[in-house]
Amino acid sequence: MVTNSNSKNDVGVILVGHGSRLPYGKDVLSQLAEIYKKNTNYPVEIGFMNMDQPSIPTSINKLADLGVKKIVVTPVFLADGVHTTQDIPRILGLGNGDETMEHHHHHHEHEHEEEHVHFHGEIIYTKPLGADIRIAEIIKDRVDNAL
Repeated sequence: MVTNSNSKNDVGVILVGHGSRLPYGKDVLSQLAEIYKKNTNYPVEIGFMNMDQPSIPTSINKLADLGVKKIVVTPVFLADGVHTTQDIPRILGLGNGDETMEHHHHHHEHEHEEEHVHFHGEIIYTKPLGADIRIAEIIKDRVDNAL
């Protein structure tokens, strides 16, 4: 019998957003998660770096409660920056990320960092979305529809 180590029960996915006092980012991330769920068998959660709920640790714990052994965390950001290279890796317990970057960005509320994570499996942290042709196609559609 062949088993798939990436079966639905073994892997969970977290889409990470920045967080905001306004509802728009959370709404979009929630909608993206719902669209993604239709195209995968993995349990999918959203988590926010700060200001919004659920926090990243809350989402990790929710997947841990489902019994996953591996969590793939994808920042829904366009490019790398302080948040993707330092803040989110720190929240994930992966250290401070790029130790050479200095960060003095203080407008965030870091209440989520104190939340205890009870997941003992593997966390895989992906790169942000980047310069992808599919994003350029969305931009083209927006421009074409505006004309």
